[in-house]
Amino acid sequence: MGEHLNRIECDVLVVGGGINGAAIARDAAGRGLRVVLCEKDDLGQHTSSASSKLIHGGLRYLEHYAFGLVRKALAEREVLLKSAPHIMRPLRFVMPHDSGQRPAWMIRAGLVLYDRLAPREFLPASESVDLIGHAAGKPLKRRFARGFVYSDGWVDDARLVVLNALDASERGATILTHTLCSAVERHPGHWSATLKHALGQTRVNARCLVNAAGPWAARFLHGAAGAQGGALRLIKGSHIVVPRLFEHQYAYIFQHPDGRIVFAIPYEGAFTLIGTTDVDYRGDLDKVAISADETSYLCQLANRYFVRQIGPGDVVWSYSGVRALVEDAASSAAAATRDYRLEHDTHGAPLLSVLGGKLTTSRKLAEQAVDWIAPALGRRAAAWTAQACLPGGDLMGAQPASRAVLEFDLWVKRQQARYPWLPPALLLRYARAYGTLIEVLLAGRKSVADLGEEIAPGLYAAEAEYLCRHEWAASAEDILWRRSKLGLHLPPGAARQLDAWLDARHRAQAGAGAP
Repeated sequence: MGEHLNRIECDVLVVGGGINGAAIARDAAGRGLRVVLCEKDDLGQHTSSASSKLIHGGLRYLEHYAFGLVRKALAEREVLLKSAPHIMRPLRFVMPHDSGQRPAWMIRAGLVLYDRLAPREFLPASESVDLIGHAAGKPLKRRFARGFVYSDGWVDDARLVVLNALDASERGATILTHTLCSAVERHPGHWSATLKHALGQTRVNARCLVNAAGPWAARFLHGAAGAQGGALRLIKGSHIVVPRLFEHQYAYIFQHPDGRIVFAIPYEGAFTLIGTTDVDYRGDLDKVAISADETSYLCQLANRYFVRQIGPGDVVWSYSGVRALVEDAASSAAAATRDYRLEHDTHGAPLLSVLGGKLTTSRKLAEQAVDWIAPALGRRAAAWTAQACLPGGDLMGAQPASRAVLEFDLWVKRQQARYPWLPPALLLRYARAYGTLIEVLLAGRKSVADLGEEIAPGLYAAEAEYLCRHEWAASAEDILWRRSKLGLHLPPGAARQLDAWLDARHRAQAGAGAP
């Protein structure tokens, strides 16, 4: 893993290591295609790790009559939850009723429709609740006495990307991070691409090119010889993290008077995640950051509902990402469609461009993409990912199972009995991050001392080594903010300590002649 070759011959070159690119690489590799994926930065570094971290149908899209999108996403919701129950889990959402907005009967009707648009195996139906005396009502201002509760799911978005890439790699794909596709040339039967990386350049000849560059997709198309594609609307979404505003495990969905939806979600035990903002973006895609206005907006919206008031000084972390949405002439960023479009170009070697999309529909998007790619390359192979676990998700066997979702806590207890020497909090974090891959992480280890140096509180050399060797981690930022969220919990200076450890590891490997 991480080896760079001077020339590679493959069936499919995927440009872009976000969720769509990683999912397409996984599906294609599983159908026997030779796949190369290149990403100019880290896997999921941009849009895919800057989401609201939800697996959901998109309740708010009902008001825009996007029934097809909502139905498609709802159908995928439980498919995904069963495939990776370690990094995903069901989540109940509370919607306080604001008498100044929609009437209660209309909201209830929308929730009934949401319940019925797709089958549910294990997610409970929506219901009305009296917030007076309810756990979810206590943090709210007293005027919010009535509300509604419904089901969706939570996901560790960055790990979802990595696990798709890991599965692709295990099925034969070559995953190249920190590798820029700097040029492509189109020929009648193949594409020639130049990939730039720290060790120089690699030439790739691919029978099909997949443009999954997200916000960069339109720019990449302009550089692809003879390629044409649709317009994109770039929307920035920002989030803030503050010390937790409530103790329970419900999440909240709030609607601002301007029509935008904001979530408040329990996060990393000690925090509350609040977002998103949905504003049009025309700036530098490599320098996306939350603005002071966005921070103020999210604080003000939270203050409209919660008893405990917050301000910019309470924000312990913030992040922003830009989504590339299909241009549909919507009047506002919030109303722009979240559906995706796959554009097929066969004027020469096949080109597939992915426009739009979201975490929840990424598996289905990839399936539809490879349903086109495989026949175009002369391969007939059935779709397979709907019945396959992501790496670490096979808690109850190779097939995705509702039991794995519903009995995750029991599985954790079995791991506690298997590894009694691990502190319970550390074992739970490992179980949530790695699922059954905890066996790889802890292979041959029988004590905390066997985990090696404690690089930072709770981060041992064994885990850092695992992430570098198996999950393409190359920096402290990769480990502390994408492979985990340890950055929220560690003291100042932890990132410098970890980068120093990584530098020493790299020098030792270079001295030993390791790749």
